[in-house]
Formats: sequence, C-alpha cells, structure tokens
Amino acid sequence: MFSTRLISRLVVLCTLLGSSAAVLADGNAEAGKALAVPCAACHGQDGATGLDGTYPALAGQNEKYLLRHLKMIQSGAREIPLMAGQLNGKSEEELADMAAYYASLPAKVGQAQGDDATVALGTRLYRGGNLEKKVPACTACHSPQGEGNPPAGFPRVSGQSAEYTVAQLTAYREGIRRTDDDYGGMMRDAAAALNDTEIKALADFLLGIH
Repeated sequence: MFSTRLISRLVVLCTLLGSSAAVLADGNAEAGKALAVPCAACHGQDGATGLDGTYPALAGQNEKYLLRHLKMIQSGAREIPLMAGQLNGKSEEELADMAAYYASLPAKVGQAQGDDATVALGTRLYRGGNLEKKVPACTACHSPQGEGNPPAGFPRVSGQSAEYTVAQLTAYREGIRRTDDDYGGMMRDAAAALNDTEIKALADFLLGIH
C-alpha cells in the first residue's frame, strides 16, 4: 500500500484540480512574444527545440506552471545558474505575458528510444506506479496523456527531453530540487524510491507519450 501521508496529499491536491481557487494565469501572448525573443537562444525559436537536451521544452506548457516558475527563478527560489539575471526587472505582468506566449505555442512530442523492456517499465510506472515501492501513478496529476493539469498548475510532461526529465526526477529524489514545497513535497515523495533505471525508463516514455 502507498503511505497514508502520500495518499492524503494526493487526495487534497486532486480535490483542488477543479477548485475555483486554482485559477489560470491571464497573460497576453502577443506581448509575451516580444519579451521572449532572448529566450530563443537557449529554448529554440519554437520553444521546444533547445540547444541540447538539458534545456526544457516550454512550448505548450500551461500558463500557471510557467508563471509560478518564472517568478521563482526571478526571486532565486528556484536556482538555475544559466537563468541568473535573465528575468531581472521583469514585472509580474510581463512574466505572465511570457508564460501566455509559451503556453500558446504548439507542443512537440518525440518518440521513445528505449527497447521494449524499457518502454514497458516506463509505461507501468507512469500509468500504475509501483505498489511495492509506494510509488504513485504519475497519471494522477499529469493526466493519462502527459498533458498535466492547467488549473492545478501541474506541468505538461509529454514531449520533454529525456535528459531534462532524468535530471529533474533525480534532483527531486535527492532532495536537491524543492519546487514542490507548495504541494507538500509531493514530487520528492513520489521520486524517493525510484532507482536510476526506473527514472530513465520514465523519461524515455514521457518523450513520446501523447
């Protein structure tokens, strides 16, 4: 069985998915397009093809998630050395406009590269979790197709580069990434029992899920 603590958190968070308190960001995508011009150097003109796999795909990501993380990066709450100073002087409205712009771009989906066993492992973990290791199914928050949940601010994970996903899940597992504080540390709990093989299988699966 999953831990009572983790189940309680999932229940609360899933209840919030349709809550009127969970509102979407309301930025201006056209204004955000101009503000995002410098971002193309690392994240690509399409917002989905970065310099390499270490840069996240932003295209098609939901506004609420993007705005929250832009604000955290700006304040230093989420430390990303390559983003240091990039958002200095931006108002919350400008950050919202940038979030709206990237959310308006079409998301891209890749194709899983692993062998049959790797794809099968990633599929099982994403759709069913692992009862023995108390790992919950990812679909509870990120949807069966990996599209996330915009009202709750849960991110789209479909089409994200495998390299980036591996880095983030590993950082959550090790407690290095703590951007889930507002959600009770849910991602750290979920990733805590995953080994490297499982993380790589999940990342490979997510690259092509849609």
